[in-house]
Amino acid sequence: MKAMILAAGRGERLRPLTDDCPKPLLMIGNKPIIVHTIEALAANGITEIIINLSYKADLIKQALGDGKQFGVNLSYSDEGEDALETAGGILKALSFFNDQPFLVVNGDIYTDYAYSKLLNQSFKQAYLVLVPNPEHHPHGDFGLEDGLVVNDADQLLTFSGIGVYQPKMFASLSAGRHALGPLLRASIQNHVVTGELYKGVWMDIGTVQRYQKVNDWLSADQSVNV
Repeated sequence: MKAMILAAGRGERLRPLTDDCPKPLLMIGNKPIIVHTIEALAANGITEIIINLSYKADLIKQALGDGKQFGVNLSYSDEGEDALETAGGILKALSFFNDQPFLVVNGDIYTDYAYSKLLNQSFKQAYLVLVPNPEHHPHGDFGLEDGLVVNDADQLLTFSGIGVYQPKMFASLSAGRHALGPLLRASIQNHVVTGELYKGVWMDIGTVQRYQKVNDWLSADQSVNV
């Protein structure tokens, strides 16, 4: 299975940290955020990876190169100055996946999720990893009922930013900017999205405060290999 790491965002909520450094290259422990994800994918047998880029794209390419230093093959999908949002970015890179199911991971999360669990996962259009709601997102995104992701439920969970998709899910889109949320909700309404609840380590690095929290946690937890 091939993977895509979403790394085109400007990182507005992480300013001033991202004024000179693109969000994927901010340091978590002793390595950039995106390197944690690349190495985790490699450790789980996923070595063909494409990264979408926009803000300070050249800096990311220079830092990561062709991926050989991490044991992977890196490709890039440069969206220019105007990022295409998640679904638009996936659509632009769709040919990379050769019409096969593919993994997408948000570039601003830290997790110990075992991506290898997804390699042989059967699903119709999408398979989402959900997590318990963090403090900053108490109301959640989707429900989970007997393995089926639903739009409405008594207990909503947070989408982790980890998902596996069938290329046909994006077939109706035209080139350009498209958010993933509406596409997901439409597919969920058609009962073609399954998923799981993951209760392990998962942290979102979307703001300066959460970025500091992850670094503080890693510094305090000597059992974590950073």
